[in-house]
Amino acid sequence: MRYDRTVHVKNDFATTVTAVREALAEQGFGILTEIDVTATLKAKLGHGMEDYLILGACNPPLAHRALEIDRTIGLLLPCNVVVRAEGDHTVVQALDPGTMTALTGLEALRPVAEEATRRLDEALSALTRQPA
Repeated sequence: MRYDRTVHVKNDFATTVTAVREALAEQGFGILTEIDVTATLKAKLGHGMEDYLILGACNPPLAHRALEIDRTIGLLLPCNVVVRAEGDHTVVQALDPGTMTALTGLEALRPVAEEATRRLDEALSALTRQPA
């Protein structure tokens, strides 16, 4: 089972990060956290790697609906969005919200997962429409 929604963008990393923030905001997602994996691994382990950023995105109304169904669902909310450099392009990935329903078996989560999927897909699709 695939658990990601992925797009490849021809823009550079920094431009893509800005575009990701804007596309997510247009779909009602705010950024709650940011983890610069590249800087962290360099500082803690002396390990160099490509640009890799994890954005903790949240759509509060969707999160609230899911948490009202299952308080444990916070473990699976589609909050992490990864932006990473890969060769001459940038990859943007988000957790597939359908994972919430698939892993929990809670059909009550399906409408929340479907709306989250629609919003994330629209945000990701907007990135591929950006000029390179």
